[in-house]
Amino acid sequence: MHADAPLPASFRSGVRPMIFETLASTGHEEVVFCHNKDAGLKAIIAIHNTVLGPALGGLRMWPYKTEQDALNDVLRLSRGMTYKAAVSGLNLGGGKGVIIGDPSKDKSEALFRAFGRYVNSLNGRYITAEDVGIDVNDMEWVLKETDFVTGVHQVHGGSGDPSPFTAYGTLQGLMATLNAKFGNEEVGKYSYAVQGVGHVGMEYVKLLREHGAKVFVTDINKDSVQRCVDEFGCEAVSLDDIYDVDADVYSPCALGGTVNHSTIPRFKFKAICGAANNQLATEDCGDEVERRGIIYAPDYAVNAGGLMNVSLEIDGYNRERAMRMMRTIYHNLGKIFAISKRDNIPSYKAADRMAEERIQTIGKIRLPHMGNGAPRFLGRMRGLG
Repeated sequence: MHADAPLPASFRSGVRPMIFETLASTGHEEVVFCHNKDAGLKAIIAIHNTVLGPALGGLRMWPYKTEQDALNDVLRLSRGMTYKAAVSGLNLGGGKGVIIGDPSKDKSEALFRAFGRYVNSLNGRYITAEDVGIDVNDMEWVLKETDFVTGVHQVHGGSGDPSPFTAYGTLQGLMATLNAKFGNEEVGKYSYAVQGVGHVGMEYVKLLREHGAKVFVTDINKDSVQRCVDEFGCEAVSLDDIYDVDADVYSPCALGGTVNHSTIPRFKFKAICGAANNQLATEDCGDEVERRGIIYAPDYAVNAGGLMNVSLEIDGYNRERAMRMMRTIYHNLGKIFAISKRDNIPSYKAADRMAEERIQTIGKIRLPHMGNGAPRFLGRMRGLG
């Protein structure tokens, strides 16, 4: 099953399915519904798979239209984290948390401390972190109730802003992609169309320009685009025109689903490699890219730098170790492309196969993680709190 494969039809249609039937089809171990009326908390924690270790995945706060939408999202995202951790060689499983609410007006200390108590009740089976709608200040409140938090401020032993690490990891994935397609890793020899220059995209553009590459950029934030032009010498294009750019590599670093049946026929690109999640709108888009001779670097293998970085907080964070770990993304992509060639399958399927083979192999010698298995993590956080 592809990491971003669609949920069962009953979910997509809005029909409320039997929850155990759903968990059987998605492979989830546990789903926790968290409610605290006084704090205004409505949250869901999904633990997909803990064969490799405790489930690590960010907390997202979003004004979901329905509770069903929130459940759909947390199930999809937690499953994706399992694949990302597995293909990255980490001893971690996949999990995710979502809070139903508007991050611009519904945040409070009570809300996040109530959520932290639910995380703590899982005794280490789920470790949370920042995601969409959440910042380091929110994590400070969660930390007051549980030690099972990563991505906290450096004063608590955290790693700080993960963007530079994700961008550096993306560069490692890019070099592996160039080597597979062109037989060399000369980043500056090629041109790039970067869709999205937020925190990660901006760092990625910096790295490309440091290598002397020609870079085209677009973003809904015009100020960010102008910064790329003024500071880094990039060429700006409109949001829609990015798909028509005559560049060697398309690097989606913002929106998901931009590799779709409307954009693919416009591509002149020879490779796709970027930091965005869920780049393929559908699985058959991955098949179509393959048919056109465009090499695709599976997104969750490329953008794993952020996960790798915060994973080191569990044993005690070290920046040098983090940078060394980012470089393993190059080798992981090389293995994926080798599997693709070996089994004559598209690279997105090869990434899934690599992750599933690792889970299956290690699963024969390990049981699901039952919590309370990170004493060094607990001791480190207690000592610095």
